[in-house]
Amino acid sequence: MGVSVGKFTTNLAVIAQANNKCRKHVCTTSFHHRKKIPWSLLCGFMLFGLGLISLFTGHMASDLEWYSHRLVRRTLYSTLDGNYRAPIDVWKSQYSQYYYGCCERGRRYAPAVSERMSNGYLLIGTSGGLNQQRTGITDAVVVARILNATLVVPELDHHSFWKDDSDFVHIFDVDWFISYLAKDITIVRRVPDKFMRSMEKPPYTMRVPRKSEPDYYLDQVLPILLRRQVVQLTKFDYRLANNLDEDLQKLRCRVNFHALRFTKPIQELGQSIVMRMHKMAHRFIAVHLRFESDMLAFSGCYFGGGEKERHELGEIRKRWTTLPDLSPDGERRRGKCPLTPHEVGLMLRALGFSNDTYLYVASGEIYGGDETMQPLRDLFPNIYTKEMLAEEELKPFLPFSSRLAAIDYIVCDESDVFATNNNGNMAKILAGRRRYMGHKRTIRPNAKKLSTLFSARHQMDWDTFAKKVKACQRGFMGEPDEMRPGRGEFHEFPSSCVCKRPYADELSKEVYRPPKLVAINLTKADSLSNGIRRGST
Repeated sequence: MGVSVGKFTTNLAVIAQANNKCRKHVCTTSFHHRKKIPWSLLCGFMLFGLGLISLFTGHMASDLEWYSHRLVRRTLYSTLDGNYRAPIDVWKSQYSQYYYGCCERGRRYAPAVSERMSNGYLLIGTSGGLNQQRTGITDAVVVARILNATLVVPELDHHSFWKDDSDFVHIFDVDWFISYLAKDITIVRRVPDKFMRSMEKPPYTMRVPRKSEPDYYLDQVLPILLRRQVVQLTKFDYRLANNLDEDLQKLRCRVNFHALRFTKPIQELGQSIVMRMHKMAHRFIAVHLRFESDMLAFSGCYFGGGEKERHELGEIRKRWTTLPDLSPDGERRRGKCPLTPHEVGLMLRALGFSNDTYLYVASGEIYGGDETMQPLRDLFPNIYTKEMLAEEELKPFLPFSSRLAAIDYIVCDESDVFATNNNGNMAKILAGRRRYMGHKRTIRPNAKKLSTLFSARHQMDWDTFAKKVKACQRGFMGEPDEMRPGRGEFHEFPSSCVCKRPYADELSKEVYRPPKLVAINLTKADSLSNGIRRGST
């Protein structure tokens, strides 16, 4: 090739030197490369390679954890395609530990306006039963904030179906209510007598449309408040828009989940019943059975009671003159009918609860009485009510339906699992609270799909029925991923007030161990499936 011996020798020396350097730093170089490679360039390549390795391994570890998280998550539910057959953990969500309630005031949140500097006094007349009134009280605080008004302690409804003459102070701790919200709004027990005597006209009374936006209150209510100084809003339930800005949504949570604390006698009796349930069973289900005659009549559904039922519920339905004529079969297909006690029992057994599970039933007077309840008792013999657990202590509360409902509320809130046969006010309020308090297991029936299953139940064996129930209940079990901004009523899905724990916090607490969680699930799956076969109906 015409290369001199001296130059050839020099090239060999260069190649040998490069080869030695490459061996020292664990890399390879072609022996036919005739140019000298700068040492700085080699170091640069090595650092770049190490960076790629670090980046790849870091992403790989992160991706492996993400995929394992997804795989464990998919085992929560049984699907009909046969790919994932591990049943849900019916007692507790695996992912509740990654979320917590958060309703703190923001940095730019303005302080409350004093009574003297406010735009006037806002009187509120609530409507409906205890939990419907609870939503009205919650929204009343927010409206007072919007209007820069002084809120007078709301008046409760004494003329509803339940005919309860309890006042706010009989059910809620009024001093706590006023002090807890002192940084949000000013609340007084009543309009000062001196101010009332100086008024030329009585308070202006008005009813705002349902789901009114904040702008409506600013445009329509505020001018009257400034002119008259005292405004009363009547029938105040669901009179404020569902979607508000984050500060106002968080205020809703502070009111509903913290400020509205029950009075000491109600709180003590409720907690006493919870303790008695836990003495009998390590864990229990609270079932809210809204199956009173008024609820059934209002629904327009038929529950199999023949002409007697049709006549009785038809007469009650006449109380609501504005209700349209409904097709019972059509309402059931649309999922608008509450489940019967028997259907609730079938749903719970199909989900995996064995017949030795303890149930606390929160309800009023069940339509049909013991005859209606017997199928549920056959499925779950260990059924208790507040009347059974606190007969003597309950006597002072018996004339007051709202106070009785408050006791049930406490027990349902403290239960390990909360299930309901309807999607009424108590079901929504408690579902939202249990999400806020840590996504405690809350089972809402997917009534639309379940109604089809119940009607065809005798055409399939129990295992098939159970699999189908588990499949259709996916998304109705109180899992964190069921809650998305803008979904449903804010009282039921308080998305602005539920925060996810930082990833670093999860790692430091070492709460996430996929292999161990899977092993636990498989063990539970075996025991639960065996229990169903032994006690299936």
